[in-house]
Amino acid sequence: MGYRLSKLYTRTGDSGTTGLADGSRVSKDSARIEAMGTVDELNSSLGVLLAGMTGSALQSLCETLAPVQHRLFDIGGELAIPGVNIIEEADVVELEQAIDRFNGELAPLKEFILPGGSPLIAQAHLARSICRRAERRYLTLAAEETVNPQALAYLNRLSDLMFVVARSIARLDDTPEVLWKPKPRPTP
Repeated sequence: MGYRLSKLYTRTGDSGTTGLADGSRVSKDSARIEAMGTVDELNSSLGVLLAGMTGSALQSLCETLAPVQHRLFDIGGELAIPGVNIIEEADVVELEQAIDRFNGELAPLKEFILPGGSPLIAQAHLARSICRRAERRYLTLAAEETVNPQALAYLNRLSDLMFVVARSIARLDDTPEVLWKPKPRPTP
């Protein structure tokens, strides 16, 4: 395979547009570029999480999440080439199976959980919230253009997986989850 990026700056984006992989140019604040950028941000956030997950107790989580980075790059590729679909129903099913597997090892949820408890748990929740934003940006694009519905489903399931991953990290690292304590309501 040849070099993909031989020069990092081209000056072609100085006017506020950027090139897609199909050769077309779009505004840097278009719905497509917003979706692509948020998916990239999600992938980076997931990378930070994986870099911190060094304990052997977390190995099964790492083995599940590492391929997700590649699928997120695939979604970015779909966004860079309008009309191309890479993510399939099988990718969504794979996430569902992981959710079911990890969630089956957790105690039933009785309270709302706050992002915290440890840096890894907080990072998993940060990735979850970025994933929700990526899903919203993808929906904005879907209102304007035809997109791959399986990629949208993938992002939806991934945010659920990230919630379960955060809870699983707490369980495996024996870290108490931070439960929401609502402000007491005044008595009448």
